[in-house]
Amino acid sequence: MEEQIEVKELDNVVVHFSGDSGDGMQLAGNIFTTVSATVGNGVSTFPDYPADIRAPQGSLTGVSGFQVHIGAGKVYTPGDRCDVLVAMNAAALKMQYKHCKPSGTIIIDTDSFGPRDLQKAEFRSDDYLGEMGIDPDRVVACPITKMVKECLADSGMDNKSMLKCRNMFALGIVCWLFNRDLTLVNSFLEKKFKKKPAIAEANIRVVEAGYNYGHNVHASVPNTYRIESKVKEPGRYMDITGNKATAYGLMAAAERAGLRLFLGSYPITPATDILHELAKHKSMGVTTVQCEDEIAGCASAIGAAFAGALAATSTSGPGICLKSEAMNLAVIDELPLVIIDVQRGGPSTGMPTKSEQTDLLQVLYGRNGESPMPVIAATSPTDCFDAAYHACKIALEHMTPVVLLTDAFIANGSSAWKLPNIDELPEIHPHFATEDQKYKYSPYKRDPETLARYWAIPGTEGYAHILGGLEKDGETGSISTDPENHDLMDHLRWDKVARIPVPDLKVLGDEADADLLIVGFGSTYGHLYSAMEELRRKGHKVALAQFKYVNPLPKNTPEVLARYKKVVVAEQNLGQLAALLRIRINNFAPYQYNQVKGQPFVVSDLVATFEKLLKAPLPKEETGTFYTKILQ
Repeated sequence: MEEQIEVKELDNVVVHFSGDSGDGMQLAGNIFTTVSATVGNGVSTFPDYPADIRAPQGSLTGVSGFQVHIGAGKVYTPGDRCDVLVAMNAAALKMQYKHCKPSGTIIIDTDSFGPRDLQKAEFRSDDYLGEMGIDPDRVVACPITKMVKECLADSGMDNKSMLKCRNMFALGIVCWLFNRDLTLVNSFLEKKFKKKPAIAEANIRVVEAGYNYGHNVHASVPNTYRIESKVKEPGRYMDITGNKATAYGLMAAAERAGLRLFLGSYPITPATDILHELAKHKSMGVTTVQCEDEIAGCASAIGAAFAGALAATSTSGPGICLKSEAMNLAVIDELPLVIIDVQRGGPSTGMPTKSEQTDLLQVLYGRNGESPMPVIAATSPTDCFDAAYHACKIALEHMTPVVLLTDAFIANGSSAWKLPNIDELPEIHPHFATEDQKYKYSPYKRDPETLARYWAIPGTEGYAHILGGLEKDGETGSISTDPENHDLMDHLRWDKVARIPVPDLKVLGDEADADLLIVGFGSTYGHLYSAMEELRRKGHKVALAQFKYVNPLPKNTPEVLARYKKVVVAEQNLGQLAALLRIRINNFAPYQYNQVKGQPFVVSDLVATFEKLLKAPLPKEETGTFYTKILQ
């Protein structure tokens, strides 16, 4: 039997862990991801949480999933379908099998496929594999629950505590399947359960038992796999989620600017982890306040910005609705504030654990009056660091609130991140009042080039001033209802944002002669890039332009979009970026690919749709409405 097992080398593989929300699938997936990133693999993850707070055990609505794509080189998406599916119960198999490739390996806990389990999962018979058309030869059917109990029989743990270790047995099998070093897994567990050494020891024993099970019985598979890392840029790497990267970006900006960091926030899925992470770093001068509601979170941050701190507030779409009045106060007061919107499924409470890009027009226009605000959209979990850093830089140097858009997909997802050298990050120069303005300071005196007002810290002698929500005279800072002054101030606030320098829009792929330009913004970058590359491998001429800076738009945007005969804007909403581009660019009428499923794009679906568009003849002179160009 030993000689029959072959180790195959792969360029990439996708593993999907699934089970009840209490089965620890997120932890198992995170450990496997971290171990893979540690050995130099590229990683991209997609945690998929159930929307129910406490769904009935074994129910279809309570299934929790974690998908990780591991590659020898850079990985752009969590993958469409998995090579290995771990299903800890019948409901998980029923719900997640659709994510498995026809040739994929399936690992199940046979102890969780009893009559009652099958009934909850709405199977019609006890032949659940036959009912789903699954080849039994692809299934690693293991009595995981029974074996975990046997493994921990002498541990002194109660039955409930032992069952919490089942996820580690499945992880052990997966680690054997992909030749992962268990010392890295054990090290992770020792650190995670440092204050509970008995729990750490139990989990380590179970992981090793799962690994040995796979090794001893060869787990019904003809071979194991190895993913060797290609040459990577030297440096220290870690597996990081988008929310953690956002928190680190804020801290790095505060350090570079020489300011204290303040976060005023109210817990909301899926943004709460930013608050949790920053609360750990008091030693770095970070102040966090968990407020009683969303508007208080934003208002407290405005107070901190007035007092001279780098101020931020974090939330999701429903919280942006509630913060909008306070955000408007930051606009008229022209204070540096970073508003982080981790978008989720809507409208209203919607789908709190699912991901969309549906807040774009809200953060651009969802306030009363003319309320211009820069908007940056992070493109990946690791890019959340860079996007947060540059949001802070713009806020401090141009004296304006800035919105940073992420979403549940990249906020909870993770990638391998190279730790930056903080001294190599761009310098940040807060726009402080100058010495020669002492005793002559006016709050709305502006830099003639950027139109940014000067920031004076309250309590500094010679710089006394008042800010507030009522319109002020542009010369004196006194309250004014003069129509000419109000018109001037609206134009100044708008022009200040328009003058902010942002990088040019880059075109990837067949820039010079593409037959189709794909356009997106924010977190869809990996999926759209992968779709572009797949189409190019098929012989098509395709390019991609992904917006990170949405307001102001890059100055070369009209020139880029006018260069191509066919342009499709793909976004996870019903056409918000496409609408914005129609407003800002004359005679721009793109095709649209819109999807609002609460799930990331599927690359194969993108490829199939865009291929049809490539093969279709160019339309004659457009008549009717733009709805004729929305792709179905």
